[in-house]
Amino acid sequence: MKLWVNGELHDADAARVSVLDHGLTVGDGVFETLKAVDGRPFAMEPHLDRLTRSARGLGLPDPDLDEVRRACAAVLEANPMPLGRLRITYTGGLSPLGSDRGDAGPTLVVALGETSHRPDTTAVITVPWTRNERSALAGLKTTSYAENVVALARAHERGASEALFANTVGQLCEGTGSNVFVVLDGQLHTPPLASGCLAGITRALTVEWTGALETELPMDVLERADEVFLTSTLRDVQAVHRVDGRELPGAPGPVTAKAMRIFAERAAQM
Repeated sequence: MKLWVNGELHDADAARVSVLDHGLTVGDGVFETLKAVDGRPFAMEPHLDRLTRSARGLGLPDPDLDEVRRACAAVLEANPMPLGRLRITYTGGLSPLGSDRGDAGPTLVVALGETSHRPDTTAVITVPWTRNERSALAGLKTTSYAENVVALARAHERGASEALFANTVGQLCEGTGSNVFVVLDGQLHTPPLASGCLAGITRALTVEWTGALETELPMDVLERADEVFLTSTLRDVQAVHRVDGRELPGAPGPVTAKAMRIFAERAAQM
């Protein structure tokens, strides 16, 4: 396995980032995960646009997107695989201990890991912790992911693959690494970005291609929705067959199945 670190490819066991990198010491970094099929990254440009938005949100300098593209191409060529998780990480770089940034410049790492196709349906749980829709990090894809690690571990303990958060006013927000959609009376809805959820690339494509409405939704919508599904880079559109103790028999339901079909067809044309 070869990784890109600050301008060149390295064998995985020789790739090095300083232990004083701000991404390690205080989580000062942003990242993107892309699906790569037979060496071809999906929706590269929207992901790079979001990488830049996230970097600006943290006050990091804009990433050199030409370098990021070269890094991705080099890593994909060096590590051929049928289905991969391409990870771009961009951090504050070598810095003093503490929250102040140094002046050494950012760190760029690109890595690729093999993955497999997700099942058509999954189980999710809700967790008691909330997303802060007024946070300085709201809507940014940062490396400060410890909250997601804790929530996802809770989900795995309970036989689920994802945990769903409310925001501070009790509205449905998002999962640890996914966006959530619900079907009410045949109409597809998803929380708006103002809820504090991440502006998911797959979410945006699904809204565009299916006509889903962006709607403020109370958390208890999960107790009465006819159908529920998740979207993310590696899930695409994935039906939910259980929310906490509530079973959704027949998942994927008709609206979800249609969304899955539309996404697969349109994505194949990109």
